[in-house]
Amino acid sequence: MTGALLAAALVGGVGLLIGILLGVAGEKFKVQEDPREVAIREALPGNNCGGCGYAGCDALAKAIAAGEAKSNACPVGGAATAAAIGEIMGTSDEVVHRVAFVRCGGTCDRAKERYQYHGVTSCVDAAGTTGGGPKACAYGCLGYGSCVAACQFDAMHLADGIAMVDREKCTACGKCVSACPKGLIELIPYEAKTQVRCSSKDKGKDVMAACEVGCIGCKICEKNCPEKAITVENNLAHIDYDKCTGCGICAEKCPKKVIIFR
Repeated sequence: MTGALLAAALVGGVGLLIGILLGVAGEKFKVQEDPREVAIREALPGNNCGGCGYAGCDALAKAIAAGEAKSNACPVGGAATAAAIGEIMGTSDEVVHRVAFVRCGGTCDRAKERYQYHGVTSCVDAAGTTGGGPKACAYGCLGYGSCVAACQFDAMHLADGIAMVDREKCTACGKCVSACPKGLIELIPYEAKTQVRCSSKDKGKDVMAACEVGCIGCKICEKNCPEKAITVENNLAHIDYDKCTGCGICAEKCPKKVIIFR
């Protein structure tokens, strides 16, 4: 019995000693947490969507506190969050309200198909089939909702064969941009008045054979823009939103009505 008690006491003593040593080591080598990082984390919305380019809100808070990211890096939080973080960091970074925009107008009645697709209802899978999908336009929206599935804010939906964006729900997190295998979705200023609803880089004749509302690269919009804000490159019109004043002349002159004006 005495031997058992001695063994128990020895084991207990060793355990106690190890516990004390671990406690001392923990205090000695403890990494001090930046109080700004804690405050920034509390100011962030907590969606952990990754739209900022970091692996969640914790990673972004750490990056901002370390000066590796700006106070306006969270697209979901918007101006209010940026202002709160700016106050913590003593900085002021401008926030541009952005929304996603799908650069395709090829609805079911306007875009032609080369064949019927009966595979997995995923844009990624459909894009891997012959010709990049069933649509005659290799650049067009496939309409199987990969972007819809990726959106955490119910801001994407399918309508008449193409993806559409609910501008009031969109937080510009960028998930849909990454999910689209065709690269059709971009983030544009919320206040933008004009958008080019096409992504085809084919020549005019081929575009018209595939879709009724494709950009034919005629450059009429480019020639009529008073601010030189729209240019045609690779047979496709592009808008420089830093120059665009939203006059709507390009939309008015576009013979294919590819440029929309809101």
